[in-house]
Formats: sequence, C-alpha cells, structure tokens
Amino acid sequence: MKILLAGETFAATTSVATGGDVLTSATSINGAAAFNAALAAEGIAVTQIGGDRCAAEFPFDLDALAPYRAVVISDVGALTLLVTPDARAGRPGINRLDVLKAYVEAGGGLMLAGGYMGFQGMFGTARFYDTPVEDVLPVRCLPYSDGMEVPQGLHASILQPAHPILAGVDGPLPPILGMNKVDFRSDGSSRLLATCRHRGADWPLLAVRNHGRGRTVAWTTDIGPHWLSQDFLSWPLYGRLMANIMRWLADGD
Repeated sequence: MKILLAGETFAATTSVATGGDVLTSATSINGAAAFNAALAAEGIAVTQIGGDRCAAEFPFDLDALAPYRAVVISDVGALTLLVTPDARAGRPGINRLDVLKAYVEAGGGLMLAGGYMGFQGMFGTARFYDTPVEDVLPVRCLPYSDGMEVPQGLHASILQPAHPILAGVDGPLPPILGMNKVDFRSDGSSRLLATCRHRGADWPLLAVRNHGRGRTVAWTTDIGPHWLSQDFLSWPLYGRLMANIMRWLADGD
C-alpha cells in the first residue's frame, strides 16, 4: 500500500554572535522520520513531498493522486498548495484543494494532521478554514489561531475503543504536548474517537468521516515531535495506531 505525505520538512537558520563576529548556519529537519519508519515497518510505503517542494510538486490532478490509497497533509499550510507556480506568475490554474476534495469523493483517503501549520494554525497561518479540504473533514476549523501548547502534557480519552483504528491499541495513549482546537462536525456524518481535556473543555483529538466514496481523518496533534512526546514516539503501539489510520482511510469504496 502506498500513501502520499505532504509537508513535515523544515529549514532552520541559526545566527550566533561571538564578540563582533556573527556566524550563521542552516540545517534541514524532517519531522516525519519516525512516522515514515513506523509505517514502513507495517508494510506501508510513504512517498513524502516536503513542504518546500509542495508548491511545485504536489499533484495537480486525480490521475497523479491515483497511485496513492491515502494522502496525509501535515504541517504545510493551505497557501502552499493554493499558490502554484502559475498562480504566482499571475496565470489562472488548478485549485489543488478542490482536487483533494474530489479525490476523497472518488474513493480516496485524506488525513489532516495537526501542528503549527495544521488546521487553522498556531498563528492562524495554515488557513484551512473555509476551504474544500475543510468541507470533507470530520471537524470544522476555527477562523482564528487554534494551536495550544501544553508542556505538562495532555492525556487522551478514548471514546470508541471498538473502532478499527483502535484495534490492538490497548491501554492509555502516551501524553501529547499540544494540539489544534477544532469543532467536531456533530451532524451525524462523523465519529469522534478520542478527545483531550484542557481548561474545562474536551477537544477532538481523533475524528473520522465517510464522505462520498472516500474517508477522512482529523488527527489534531503532530505525527512527530514536538507535540508528540518522546514517550509517544517510543511507544510500541505508535506504528500500529498510525498504520491503522492509514488502512482505515484506504478501505473506502
């Protein structure tokens, strides 16, 4: 089984002043290293298009998405997919968020994952609110900054342990260190599998939806560090949980 992962790469530049001299260094980070390895161990092949390459390389049509049973969008904002090379040059072209919606309706699977550039985003810059991607999700994005840091850790409450995504995932989930706030789509179209309680409110952590012939998942925390704690990433069932999500997504019509 093949899935497509968009995002999860970061370029970091560091400047260090030593007296009157300033030294600058740059590094690239792949936040999906653990995710990719865990899925590979479960027999799921991941093709990753880093965030810096998504504008030019993310598929523009259904034919290019057809080899993939599911697509994961993680820590790459809507504008990166919307502002194509044609759009940047001032030419009309393809809206790839419309393409993703059509992909789901035709039977594909789509997961939107959390992070600083997930859902509406830590500073409101991910901008999936009021988009075709939001149309198919089991949650609605908030129209403002939605990220919350919780360094003491959040603990999930499992609401539907019999769901296939949670098969073999026994015991409590390890702590997470942050998540995006969203509204669960409580119109009967979706199922809420897990929540986290913070400051008196229960926020969706994992929700699923059948839409058209396909399926969607909202996972409102990271797929890797830093919101997924080291305890979560080293948890023996991390790979099983992520693989269960991918297999459930792939089992649409």
